[in-house]
Amino acid sequence: MSFKISNVLLAGALLLVGCSGTSANTVDKAYNSKPNIIFIFADDFGWGDISKHGHPDIRTPNIDRLAEEGSEFYQFSVSNPVCSPSRAAVMTGQYPARNNVHRHFSGIDHHLNFSMADWLDPTITNMPKVMNSAGYVTAHFGKWHLGNNGGAPIPTDYGYDEAKVFNGKGPQTTFAQLYDDAIEFIQRNKEKPFFINLWIHETHLPHDPSEESLAKYQHLSEQDRVYAAVVDGADQRIGKVLKALDELNLTGNTLIVFSSDNGPEHTGDKKRHNDGKLNIMQGKYPYGKYYSTGSSGGLRGGKRDTYEGGLRVPFIVRWPAQVPAGRADTESIVTAVDLLPTFAEVGGALLPDNYQSDGQSILSLLKGGSSERKQPMFWEWRYGNDENMQPMLAVRDGAWKLFLHQESGDVELYNVMRDRAETMNLAQRYPERVDRLSALALAWKATLPEQPSINATSKSRVQR
Repeated sequence: MSFKISNVLLAGALLLVGCSGTSANTVDKAYNSKPNIIFIFADDFGWGDISKHGHPDIRTPNIDRLAEEGSEFYQFSVSNPVCSPSRAAVMTGQYPARNNVHRHFSGIDHHLNFSMADWLDPTITNMPKVMNSAGYVTAHFGKWHLGNNGGAPIPTDYGYDEAKVFNGKGPQTTFAQLYDDAIEFIQRNKEKPFFINLWIHETHLPHDPSEESLAKYQHLSEQDRVYAAVVDGADQRIGKVLKALDELNLTGNTLIVFSSDNGPEHTGDKKRHNDGKLNIMQGKYPYGKYYSTGSSGGLRGGKRDTYEGGLRVPFIVRWPAQVPAGRADTESIVTAVDLLPTFAEVGGALLPDNYQSDGQSILSLLKGGSSERKQPMFWEWRYGNDENMQPMLAVRDGAWKLFLHQESGDVELYNVMRDRAETMNLAQRYPERVDRLSALALAWKATLPEQPSINATSKSRVQR
């Protein structure tokens, strides 16, 4: 696969960084190189889990700092409400169903039940390949979950120069160590343009909060205390990465994106683990499954829901002197498949001629301009073959979002600009709009492959 490299270099200027947490004497270098890119992708982190979004208890000063020094986009959504397909969309710039990634990667029986691949196809266009083509040194630290069975490729097979992961094959890291891995990589590559996927564990189970973080939230109930401490720990570690950039004079030439793979998990179960006792230090990850109390910030649903609570997550972008500071864009519609074409434009890479993204570059929007959505956005929620149900489809076009339940024929229609909590089903009021959006969803569905490619299928499965 051939890539074309743009000769355009993004010229930098001498920047004085006088933001909070940065020394007044810190001066970023005069850069005549491409900007560095760090994409922080949290796990099950809800829209309402940061203090800037109004959480009543949790404090996230470092994530808030990113928002205050950059821009937020309130209409951002991911392309699936569970882990693996959401991450596949980011990696490829294509809806996950286009590459037969429908649920989380697990064992072959699970994959067969959902007619899905055994791993993300490593031969297709993806983010590290694109960024490598533009002269970036690339790395992935943290969660992988794009294929972890015996025959799955390792992350460097996808184009990364370096990788340390969990939930995947290859060199391993831990939930806490991955941040230090990233900092060490930055220190070694500070003279080069670098691209880092920093896919953190928080706030996914199992929870492993520090005593220091737990002490900050002693006034909360047991469940809420543990969850708040987990978020607190993530925020502190993100702060370490920001501090490293400051100390290396890289802040002004580094684009940081913070987001989450899907909406929050919420067990809703008030039972206690370990026979009703809060057992903080005995054994590794003692909290079991009863401590996820993430906040969607008033949005309907959460993880595994294609309602907004499962899809709409934080999207914060900081790039000093390029992205406006303190901006909160509540109208522009942005989605996860936009990231690959956007990063490509930021880095000066031209995408391959035979590649078609489902997204679009939003660089002009990030820089304070506008970006008109060219195509509707689509989702497919696939049920297992053992349930014998047709997939549920969803489509959003502008303010309008439609759910098409193919099995029952039921439809739901919401104006999510005016009704972010999706409480008013307007399907009966706007039948023509229902017909048009239903036709769009079905036409999109007809373009999707039924079976994965041979490059995403294990030999043991083929032999069955």
